[in-house]
Amino acid sequence: MYSLIVVPPPCDGAAEQIRVSTGERLTFGRAAGDGGLVIAHAGVPRAAGEITAHRSFWLLSNHSEDQTYVVENPEGAGEHMKVAPGRQEAPVPFEFSRVVLPAGGDLLAFEVWAPCHAFRSVARHGLSGERTAAAFSLDRTKRYFAVLAALCEPRLRGEPHAPPPAVEELVDRLRPVWPGVSRSAVYWNVDYLAVKLRLRPDPDVPEPGRRFNGRKESLVSLALRFDLVREDDLGVLTPSLSGAGR
Repeated sequence: MYSLIVVPPPCDGAAEQIRVSTGERLTFGRAAGDGGLVIAHAGVPRAAGEITAHRSFWLLSNHSEDQTYVVENPEGAGEHMKVAPGRQEAPVPFEFSRVVLPAGGDLLAFEVWAPCHAFRSVARHGLSGERTAAAFSLDRTKRYFAVLAALCEPRLRGEPHAPPPAVEELVDRLRPVWPGVSRSAVYWNVDYLAVKLRLRPDPDVPEPGRRFNGRKESLVSLALRFDLVREDDLGVLTPSLSGAGR
């Protein structure tokens, strides 16, 4: 059974994809040899690295002398990992990955498709005692959550490096589900979220040197890092699906 599918750049169909079974290794580089992934670019080392399939994840070795490789999760709104020069068998946990190689001023990439992750039930049956306190208490029917979803939307829509939307953009985006939205209401909800998610100690305590854009960036970073907002949650920005309250 094949564990990984490696999609070279460019790829015109399934016939050009490379299948790698569990335990097998695939070399890549400018001169990868028979059966390897050849990346014909003068800025790519002859032996750039190696991929090893290992059940539900895979390992990446960086054979470059001076270039860090980046493995991006295209479905993770900016989630990525770095593999330093010389690093061997770094485990990559993403189901869908984009390996980015710096090459003479260009950024070259190829994709790796891993098996679907396996999950066990997290339901607690027959356990007595108090329930575990929620790490983040968010009500997805409230307007503050719609504001948070609008802040995260650009990155969840496939722009991992997008800056948080400006206040005017947030007002325009929220108006279909919140006709009375205003700039001051957006400011208030962003401040409320910063306190609720413990990014600020107290709403009445000023933050010296702390700009509003910094709070937005911190909220987006926290929300995406812990999956507080997922792509499915963007439905709160659709009038027919949204029930955001005060």
